[in-house]
Amino acid sequence: MVNTPIKNLNDKDPVQDRIFLVKDKILGVGKTGKTFLTVLIGDQSGQLDGRIWDNIEEVSSRFDIGDLIKIKGVVQIYNQRKQLIIHRLDKVDDATINKDDYKIRERQIDTYSLFAELSQMVKEIEIAPLKQLLQDCLQDEDIKARMLRAPAAKTIHHAHRGGLLEHVVSICKVMQFMASHYSYLNKDLLIFGAIFHDLGKIWELDQTEQQQIYYTNQGQLLGHMLLACELVEKKSQKILGFPDDLRTVLKHIILAHHGKLEYGSPKVPMFPEALVVAMIDDMDSKMDTMMSFINQERQSGESWSRYNENFERYFYLDDLKTKWNGK
Repeated sequence: MVNTPIKNLNDKDPVQDRIFLVKDKILGVGKTGKTFLTVLIGDQSGQLDGRIWDNIEEVSSRFDIGDLIKIKGVVQIYNQRKQLIIHRLDKVDDATINKDDYKIRERQIDTYSLFAELSQMVKEIEIAPLKQLLQDCLQDEDIKARMLRAPAAKTIHHAHRGGLLEHVVSICKVMQFMASHYSYLNKDLLIFGAIFHDLGKIWELDQTEQQQIYYTNQGQLLGHMLLACELVEKKSQKILGFPDDLRTVLKHIILAHHGKLEYGSPKVPMFPEALVVAMIDDMDSKMDTMMSFINQERQSGESWSRYNENFERYFYLDDLKTKWNGK
């Protein structure tokens, strides 16, 4: 059973010195009050929950998320889901092992096509100084280069190379509908909000060569909202006659896009366009987070996901878009 892929493991199958990639680890408490460690392990075929019941602190200290580990254990069915009871676990020196052999392939994103699509939307902006501001930003070679590779977050949503552009273009498309449905909304401000709300993340976040996302010093000390507001100030001051009140409105959209003070917004949305930007940003983020989790969980072949800490629930894994097609 040494080389059996995760998706082919069955109840009572032994696992002997099998190498897996650690995708997550979480401390939990069982019904009896006993602490256990959940280790989400993966290979290119899928992922599986592992359980460790003894020497929790000592074992947990041996490895981190992203490490390769060698496991001895046995598969069992619990609550109609496969899990691996881990008897022994050792961290593997990955200097001679290619981690990519144990990773599920990340989504491939054509960031150049997304950038071209975004540039076309900006060409349709009707407020002349705002259009100039957005074009000046997209034509800035440093900003463009960063946007083509930037993730939208460290862990939660669109947390991969090109994720920011994917997130921005997705929101722009929703904004086009929102402006057509709610005729009293200013479409140009909605498009601005879609592009600029997270634009500061091109300086807030960066990636190592191993694709690990981390916060830069600018990100830790200032944050993406302030960085985006500074960009508005810098670029707009170079545009002759740029309206001061427009500059203020644009900064408010950025500062209010988390929606609530407790969610990290210095301001709550104070006009409809700012509220819509905050709501659609939240929706698009949650949709990507949820679907990324569901798609990973579907590789288990089960009907229900494991418990999701972010959403505080289990998810039904059937594909309801196609479930009844043709029936």
